[in-house]
Amino acid sequence: MQSKRLATPLLTAIALLALYLWIGSLELDSIEQRTINSAYLINRIREHLVLTLAASAIVAVIAIPAGVLLSRTKSRVAHSIILGLANIGQAAPAIGVLVLLTIIFGTGFKIALVGLVAYSILPILRNTMVGIEQVDARIVESALGVGMTERQVLFRIQMPLAIPVILAGLRTTLVFAVGVASLATFVNAGGLGDIIVNGIKLQRMPVLITGSVITACIALFIDWLAGLVEDLLRPKGM
Repeated sequence: MQSKRLATPLLTAIALLALYLWIGSLELDSIEQRTINSAYLINRIREHLVLTLAASAIVAVIAIPAGVLLSRTKSRVAHSIILGLANIGQAAPAIGVLVLLTIIFGTGFKIALVGLVAYSILPILRNTMVGIEQVDARIVESALGVGMTERQVLFRIQMPLAIPVILAGLRTTLVFAVGVASLATFVNAGGLGDIIVNGIKLQRMPVLITGSVITACIALFIDWLAGLVEDLLRPKGM
């Protein structure tokens, strides 16, 4: 288990080192040097991480309470409406959602954030519902039978048991967000997508590969960190 945990950060470090050595061996022209330099890369990585983490935090704040409420209501209409709205973001292409928002509201960080939240909300919402609903009904009935209120059952039994499933949804959302945040460049919100698009437009392979490799490594590293948190918060015995 320990070796498996170390495999992802090790491979990520090797990929970044290989990229660094490869770029260092090239004679970059002036255009490539303006993009592949530490100051520019750090700013783009910072923008990418801020957008990813902000969107994931907003999604968690919205989706977990919504999932709890949906798991406690019998209304099929409410289930259909909420899940239908949550499905809109993923049913439509991410770039389509961003373009539509841009046409209506303009460009910028906030627009990219709204699009990213819309695209990423479904995994946490669905997993919260599934995690709570999968708790054995006999456990819930026993807790109610010994005098616990429904609120106590929710927070002391159902939510702790649902944590692994909820965290799996959050982990999926984080990885989704890293990838979709690359499209923020099309709404003037920065991020590593700037580097990737520059590489394509200017036909500079080193620029394109640098942006792509760094984005992939961030996604792998965040997935690894989320996996560690998931293991740490998992109730004993599960």
